[in-house]
Amino acid sequence: MVMEGMGMAAAWAAGDLWVLAAAVVAGVVLVDAVVRRAHDWVRVAALGAERRSRLPPGEMGWPMVGSMWAFLRAFKSGNPDAFIASFIRRFGRTGVYRTFMFSSPTILAVTPEACKQVLMDDEGFVTGWPKATVTLIGPKSFVNMSYDDHRRIRKLTAAPINGFDALTTYLSFIDQTVVASLRRWSSPESGQVEFLTELRRMTFKIIVQIFMSGADDATMEALERSYTDLNYGMRAMAINLPGFAYYRALRARRKLVSVLQGVLDGRRAAAAKGFKRSGAMDMMDRLIEAEDERGRRLADDEIVDVLIMYLNAGHESSGHITMWATVFLQENPDIFARAKVVDETLRCVNISFVSFRQATRDIFVNGYLIPKGWKVQLWYRSVHMDDQVYPDPKMFNPSRWEGPPPKAGTFLPFGLGARLCPGNDLAKLEISVFLHHFLLGYKLKRANPKCRVRYLPHPRPVDNCLATITKVSDEH
Repeated sequence: MVMEGMGMAAAWAAGDLWVLAAAVVAGVVLVDAVVRRAHDWVRVAALGAERRSRLPPGEMGWPMVGSMWAFLRAFKSGNPDAFIASFIRRFGRTGVYRTFMFSSPTILAVTPEACKQVLMDDEGFVTGWPKATVTLIGPKSFVNMSYDDHRRIRKLTAAPINGFDALTTYLSFIDQTVVASLRRWSSPESGQVEFLTELRRMTFKIIVQIFMSGADDATMEALERSYTDLNYGMRAMAINLPGFAYYRALRARRKLVSVLQGVLDGRRAAAAKGFKRSGAMDMMDRLIEAEDERGRRLADDEIVDVLIMYLNAGHESSGHITMWATVFLQENPDIFARAKVVDETLRCVNISFVSFRQATRDIFVNGYLIPKGWKVQLWYRSVHMDDQVYPDPKMFNPSRWEGPPPKAGTFLPFGLGARLCPGNDLAKLEISVFLHHFLLGYKLKRANPKCRVRYLPHPRPVDNCLATITKVSDEH
């Protein structure tokens, strides 16, 4: 009887623990719900009942954090599409959702129609990039310019970047650099190489030559090292404390500004003394001499920020897309000769998976209100990976581009409208030249074909595509 009583007591004790645990869980769930509802109310209360009723579905999450944890968790888990999928699952396919991200009430636009409307309305929406991005790329860069300033700077820089004459001039250097790089990587002494790392160095060399021809090796290395740290802080939370990506990126930004300002000072000093540079003008020369219709020239901080923006975009996008295009084609030998490989890679990889705007007035998108002053995130990745837009979206399938061109708003690797990426043609030229030489003359064998992919700040294998590159044709 005593033993039986002890057993019953233990059972009761275990039962009490389960009850206590259940009560704790219920309490946590209740607190979570109350906090989320309170935060949601605080953020929308000032809109008034009528405007609140027109908001898209969604929720603001916890104060300060909002949906940032869910966003980071999805992208670091290897399933980035889970973030938007959670909104669709909870609130239906409305195309727009409300939440709180990067310290601001935010509308997520995830369908072609919603993205197109926002991107084409330059009066209703201005740029609204997070603080970290604006600070790191620069307050005088395209990511923070007003519409008029953007149009002025874009006009001044369009011809040197995407003009036919400029691209023709760059082609020879791009071709020579690609050929020399491939020969070096495929030499017996090279062994295994980090393909992505080498591609980023190659594209960086090309972009620096275009923008600052004649830069010495020390300048090149200093810039390249700093850009790596800068990129990791681009979409991080703006926490300026040691150990955080944003803190390291700010230090990198200061180094970049110092290097670029030093080159700029040297150019101005040489010009003041009457020295003429040998060779063709580069991007920095053109920015120094550029004048608009009113005779206004760019200040030093404007030139530096524009260069940082262009160097960053040209360096990262071309390197990553070239790597993925090569990998996809190596894994799919039956589609080597198909056209539109570059476009399909841009769709699959989604280097620029989101961009940012801010509403200048109350505007309705998909029948829902976007209040004045609220941020808007345009989820290009969601559009590109939507099975209602692209059947079987995770499959690399260049044949989907063989029909009519895509409808406006369904293909957004470079954005849309007046703020379309100004370096898109240059990027495609670099990628196409590389693929021409690589696919006709070389073969890549990855050391870890199933290597895990990291999605922030850009999709890449965690081993940087460690591989052996072999020359298979003497004609290239």
